[in-house]
Amino acid sequence: MTTKAELETALKDAMRAGADQRKSTIRMALAAVKFAEIERGAALDEAAVTAIVQKEIKSRREAAAEGQKANRPDLTEAAEAEIAILESFLPKGMSAEELDAMVQQAVTEAGATTLREMGAVMKLLLPRLQGRASGDQASQAVRKLLH
Repeated sequence: MTTKAELETALKDAMRAGADQRKSTIRMALAAVKFAEIERGAALDEAAVTAIVQKEIKSRREAAAEGQKANRPDLTEAAEAEIAILESFLPKGMSAEELDAMVQQAVTEAGATTLREMGAVMKLLLPRLQGRASGDQASQAVRKLLH
């Protein structure tokens, strides 16, 4: 089942169960997906839907940080609850060992030896990760290997 189909099914289940926060969180994610589809003029593939869910999670993390900065624990808790809901729709994350192996393979393929060649490595690496690791995690692993 695709991520979009999972979101739609989860929305129906949340509506039946009366889970308001889950329902509103999933609705916002589906709205972002549908907006992107309208912008593109075509249905999104799995990688694009996953990227949108990751983007939604990132915005919730920023909201949680702002809530902490403003000393508003209610906002922080709400954002963290939404993050937990959205993370359930992402593919299982990859271990540090798996990520390091993928980074090593990308570095070898790119023939990179210095940090200046990091862009070429990232260009090869990011499409392979497909939501299983964030760009930040990949960047840190590449930096560690190329230092």
